[in-house]
Amino acid sequence: MHRSDLSRPVKLALADGVLETCRSFFDYGCGHGGDVEALNSLGFECVGWDPVHRPSTPMRSSAIVNLGYVINVIEDPQEREETVRRAFGLAEETLVVSARLHGDVRRVRQSTDYNDGFLTGQGTFQKFYDQNELKTWVDKTLGVASVPAGPGIFYVFRDDSARTSFLAHRYRRRVVAPRIKRSEALLAEHRDKLEPLMEFFAERGRLPAAGELHGGEQDIVGVFGSLKRAWRTVARATGDEEWRAIVQQRSTELLIFLGLSRFEGRPKFSGLPAALRHDVRSLFGTYKKACADADDLLFSIGRDEVRKSALDASPIGKRLPSALYIHESALAALAPQLQLLEGCARALIGRVEGANLIKLHRDEPKVSYLNYPAFETDPHPALAQSLSVHLQTFRVRERAFDPYRNPPILHRKEAFLEAGHPFYAKFARLTRIEEKKGLYDDTSLIGRREAWNTLLAKNGLYFRGHRLLAFKNGVEDCPQPRARSNAAQPAHHANVVEVD
Repeated sequence: MHRSDLSRPVKLALADGVLETCRSFFDYGCGHGGDVEALNSLGFECVGWDPVHRPSTPMRSSAIVNLGYVINVIEDPQEREETVRRAFGLAEETLVVSARLHGDVRRVRQSTDYNDGFLTGQGTFQKFYDQNELKTWVDKTLGVASVPAGPGIFYVFRDDSARTSFLAHRYRRRVVAPRIKRSEALLAEHRDKLEPLMEFFAERGRLPAAGELHGGEQDIVGVFGSLKRAWRTVARATGDEEWRAIVQQRSTELLIFLGLSRFEGRPKFSGLPAALRHDVRSLFGTYKKACADADDLLFSIGRDEVRKSALDASPIGKRLPSALYIHESALAALAPQLQLLEGCARALIGRVEGANLIKLHRDEPKVSYLNYPAFETDPHPALAQSLSVHLQTFRVRERAFDPYRNPPILHRKEAFLEAGHPFYAKFARLTRIEEKKGLYDDTSLIGRREAWNTLLAKNGLYFRGHRLLAFKNGVEDCPQPRARSNAAQPAHHANVVEVD
């Protein structure tokens, strides 16, 4: 197999900050070396070994070792175990191990059962796993609790502290420090000194402990006398409300981490990284209280009535009788119970690439991740893939919609977003226009692309971006829209007017 792009495990390791240019990389079973060559071109120090294509490359210890889709082609179970142990033995910090899941079986033609896997039509062996089955096998073989990075991909950390830091950071959403609203002479004069303090508070939800500002503390104390006095200056200029919201969000994220850590053994307080210990003391006072609050939150989502009540009461997202749908950017605005519900799914499956809508099911503990690639650019984007995670059976199901000519499409896109999202106003304006034109009078007819395009043609309408256009001379001058919901502009411009 020749790669023209980085493999999924390497992409995830880069996106998650596990793989950085300052860390050496070894690709165990590199094939033709596509990942190695691509990473070398990006400035990484990396080499790869493969028993067929690069057998002369010496195996070497490295900070990060990738065992990418190797174990699934080894037909001998004992050899699989020996291979993953050997690869982990070379990993100084993290092993990235991946294998194919059962959802990939459909891509293998003419397969026949062989041992615990399949023989393909080309005579090669493939073993497919369930997500939970693969994690259980990795954990048992290596004696270490792995972390799901994505479907079929896991990180195995050499150091418990590094694993804990990664997991805590996984549930932390990016927030921006509030803007300055009032004139404050001291802040204006010393803004360059105070900005690191504001960024730190936005990241952790608290003031830094001694030494956490990496030298910037001395400059601030020299001007203001203490970090607390400096913070009072910031609060006067920005207002307290947004900072309180950040504290609440960071507290919720810490509860999610502590709640989920119960499943595989919650670390002792002394085993937490120093930054997390400071977080606990600042946000909860004691570790005992933080863990008790986390347990209360965790147990609450196991009750159907709590989950349903939280979904029904959510001011964010598009509510349907069976589920609540939100854009991934709005996740932090959900109630803590719903954030934890999604966190349980992410703890099992990791990052789902391309997923930009999240579906929280009402009648069962289930979370689905939906991929609408053209969400921002197409007024009515089509669903490309979905992946669902059942939190009781651990069943993971994937489905591809992009091969179909008539996939599901979205309407009222602003409903998935927070009101402050940059595209909210544009999406909402289009919805108001479509409602005015009567396009939503029968919503049972517009959920799929072909029916929607038929309705547009019947009304002599089409789209240019997020603008709804009509023909002056009526339906007979309007050509049939193309298969895409965002039909291209017809060749004749003279008979076109914008609908408003």
